[in-house]
Amino acid sequence: MTDTVLAGASAPAAGRRVTPTGRLILPADADRADWLTARRSGIGSSDVPAILGVVKERTPSHVYYDKRGELPDDAGEAAYWGTVHEEPVARVWAMRNRSVIRRVGLVAHEDHPWMMTTLDRRVTECPLSEDRTPCALEVKTRSAFKAAQWHAGPPDDVLAQMLWQIRVNGYEHMHYAVLIGGNEYHQGVVRADQYETVSADIVAACERFWTGHVQAAVPPPLTGDGEALAAMFRRQHPTRAGSVDIDRDDTRDDLADYERHRLAEGTARKAKATAKARLLARLGGAQAALIGGETAYSMEPTNAAPRVDFELLAERWPDAYAACVAPNPTERLVIAPTYKGVS
Repeated sequence: MTDTVLAGASAPAAGRRVTPTGRLILPADADRADWLTARRSGIGSSDVPAILGVVKERTPSHVYYDKRGELPDDAGEAAYWGTVHEEPVARVWAMRNRSVIRRVGLVAHEDHPWMMTTLDRRVTECPLSEDRTPCALEVKTRSAFKAAQWHAGPPDDVLAQMLWQIRVNGYEHMHYAVLIGGNEYHQGVVRADQYETVSADIVAACERFWTGHVQAAVPPPLTGDGEALAAMFRRQHPTRAGSVDIDRDDTRDDLADYERHRLAEGTARKAKATAKARLLARLGGAQAALIGGETAYSMEPTNAAPRVDFELLAERWPDAYAACVAPNPTERLVIAPTYKGVS
């Protein structure tokens, strides 16, 4: 059993059908730059959860600017380690299921080439079917903090990815294998006939996004996690200079919304601090407060990060300061006095 092309076998050529309804666009060993360029010509399985709004880290805007070539390639640490662990997890699945698996590459639907996917592994002979027909395997690695999400099967984001892969490639089902926290393994199956309506809705939503936004060059509404969107814009514009004219009427509501939340945040922070002070006053010198013999609240020591005197470090050990302290530029939104408190 192997997850690479067997010795003496040639890799499939681009354009060749490699799954029931999928044709190969790029082989698995294609250059990453070529892969990034090719995947911008359609919607891939990793784009689907973001388009549907079922993940926090990516939003529809991430997908739009990525497809338009306006978002730098930055997969991040999680994606890197997921790639590193993909092969050993895939091999474990193959051994447990006595199956042969192989890498494929970037595949597009033969009738709808904008529907694309990069399968983790193609299963040459499915262990569940009597005639051993081919299917595919999705491989994931997840943090131990997300273990509960897998108790009833794959979470929504992974399910959406797999249903997309099933539609692109024409499979009746797909397998999945996940390694959670580095030491907890799960595997399972997603069957197409159990999700026919959901699958059709996913394809329709992605087609609307592809034609109505990406191809039409119309940015989608800014929906999803605000911090993820802000981080995306920082990636797009790591440096800033100059100014831009904006419409006063279009912007006034956004300014008012920001100011309302900023003031509410400050008020809530102060109220929280006052409430904490009242609770501390009741503690006196005690660590815990009891109500009816049961602990109501307590002051517990925390392992806060040690405080570093950077000025002293730079003065006494400048070489150590230069070697260990790196610049960490950030940015903050500053509202002009004229528009502060606007409503």
